[in-house]
Amino acid sequence: MKNKFFALALAAIGFTQPAMADNFVVSYDGFHDRLKVIEKGEFEFARVNFYIVDIATLEPCKIAKGKIVTENSETPLTYTEDAQLLLPYDDKLDKDKAVLIIEPQNPKHDCQLKFQIEAEHFGLENLTKADIYQLHHEFDELLSDLSGFFVSKLMSFLLPSQKGISVKFDNQVAFNQPGVSCANNVCKFTVKDSWEGDDFKFTSDSMSAKPVLITPWIEK
Repeated sequence: MKNKFFALALAAIGFTQPAMADNFVVSYDGFHDRLKVIEKGEFEFARVNFYIVDIATLEPCKIAKGKIVTENSETPLTYTEDAQLLLPYDDKLDKDKAVLIIEPQNPKHDCQLKFQIEAEHFGLENLTKADIYQLHHEFDELLSDLSGFFVSKLMSFLLPSQKGISVKFDNQVAFNQPGVSCANNVCKFTVKDSWEGDDFKFTSDSMSAKPVLITPWIEK
């Protein structure tokens, strides 16, 4: 039973859903439910993003084309080179039971849908204790909201333990200040309550390196 609910909690961090090898269809309503959490919440940095990835390698499944279809309409699907789906928060699409039809560039790929909690609009200038503290708590709130009332409120002990944030840089980097440890180009910041409102800024030995992916640091 615990494993089942732990899986539900992880769905908010990096949930994956298998899809067909050729064109595949996925309902818009699952996206809408997650986008609604962001729309109704107060999140400056935290987001939930959607990707198509290869089942075996977890590398992006490049998209040839896609569309959002309802009984009475059809619109092109917007996506990035990294196979991120850029979806609108649209109550009408949800009401009209819209579906996404996606064609991978490589029809032999086995692809799956992945939901990922990430930070947006969080750059080098935000590597202060105060902003990292804020992002850490936004991640925690978003994870709780996406996990639902039953898990987050009544069975909170089943949620994974979030220690801080993980930052992947575009180059190898190192920080000498306490509270952060790095391996190659990934640094993990252990967030403390004393960081709230603290403008201390972390500086590295290579400030030319830029953040490319920021996610919750989950203790496994």
